[in-house]
Amino acid sequence: MKKSKYLLSSFVLASLMLLSCGNKEEKASENSNADIPVSREMIAELTSPPNVPTPVGARKAKKLIVEMEILEKEGEMTDGVKYMYWTFGGTVPGSFIRTRVGDEVEFHLQNHPDNKLPHNIDLHAVTGTGGGAESSFVSPGHEKIFSFKTLNPGLYVYHCATAPVGMHIANGMYGLILVEPEGGLPHVDKEYYIMQGDFYTKGANGERGLQPFDMQKAVDENADYVVFNGKVGALTGDNALTAKVGETVRLFVGNGGPSLVSSFHVIGEIFDKVHIEGGEMINENVQTTLIPAGGAAMIEFRVDVPGTFILVDHSIFRAFNKGALGMLKVEGEPNKTIYSGEISEGIYLPEGPGIQNMPTTDEIVASEIPAKSFEEQMEFGKQAYMQTCFACHQAEGQGIPNAFPPLAKSDYLNADVDRAIGIVLNGLTGEITVNGNKYNSVMTRQMLSTDEVANVLTYVYNSWGNSKKVVTKAMVEKVKNN
Repeated sequence: MKKSKYLLSSFVLASLMLLSCGNKEEKASENSNADIPVSREMIAELTSPPNVPTPVGARKAKKLIVEMEILEKEGEMTDGVKYMYWTFGGTVPGSFIRTRVGDEVEFHLQNHPDNKLPHNIDLHAVTGTGGGAESSFVSPGHEKIFSFKTLNPGLYVYHCATAPVGMHIANGMYGLILVEPEGGLPHVDKEYYIMQGDFYTKGANGERGLQPFDMQKAVDENADYVVFNGKVGALTGDNALTAKVGETVRLFVGNGGPSLVSSFHVIGEIFDKVHIEGGEMINENVQTTLIPAGGAAMIEFRVDVPGTFILVDHSIFRAFNKGALGMLKVEGEPNKTIYSGEISEGIYLPEGPGIQNMPTTDEIVASEIPAKSFEEQMEFGKQAYMQTCFACHQAEGQGIPNAFPPLAKSDYLNADVDRAIGIVLNGLTGEITVNGNKYNSVMTRQMLSTDEVANVLTYVYNSWGNSKKVVTKAMVEKVKNN
């Protein structure tokens, strides 16, 4: 019996020793990137969003010199709304840093002498206390230098970690650093840099003037703006991302937070590959990917058909009401096999329990109750507006900056009533200028009867400081028949 116990104990001890040795060997293997030798030194190429530096490719590990300047500067959150951003490199998000495994990064953090506050930097790619924050606390007019070895491949967030940390991040102090694996990432045709952030202002969304940061809203996580690349419309209109049919696209997407998780989605595309949270694990055929605050994802897909593809945080009110919306414009020949576009338009009425005849358009219009007065036109028009137009043009006709034009006090709308009727009847695609601002989005044809078109336009023209025109059914029919 004693001999059996002795043999069992010896076996357990030997197993533990083997396991321990295995763990040590595995740990040594994991840290082998620390031993990668570097050859010569080079100045890091830094880029402003949405651009990224040249891919690393097959280059050897280097001593990489990164020079980054902190700037506190006033910028535009949206039309008429200013904000004092705190930035790495003068942009929100900060400059994109591209490295490879085994690089020795010598980081020069410079705080511009005109700044008012001290700052530092915490890079999630750093293995070391504070991610570099303890070594980089720098006052205005000074520079701090520290170095680190890039041990783990992946896409990592960096941010300011000076107290109050949340306030520094909320004012725009975040960015991305990419550590490519040895040999580099696979080739793609286009690469872009996108980072989501939530902003908290004293004034409500859209309130004009220079808006200060609101700490209580930030603590409550009640964001006034949730945006890509630091402002509403940073990736729309003339600033939209571009590609051609057949090209492969890689998006480096980060979430600076400071608080809200991003549900990143591209309307009309499916992600072929997603590097989950910026790491090595790859998920395929993904519709929407979660990106935590302080996290990132690498997203790859091929564009197969032309069109304007909308980038959103699929917590959808953030996209259409707070600014988390961008565009990818794809040019090229259509592929009807993949996507036909509209084939036909008909009338759909479910049959219910019995057989019914398909009504004609005249029968549908005749069955509606027409407005008998201006007051009824306004009432019916408001109902149609809230059901059909509200999402894009908003409750007070203010629109969504850089995405959908305002209807309130609209010079474009008031200049030509027949044109407005035609747009509601037939839709509109292409660039227009409204109140001095350019918009380049799509308004689809609205499924409204002649009476409904007259009512909704009468409501719009008699609301929000417009020209008080009254649109009649006869006016709509005239445009419709021309």
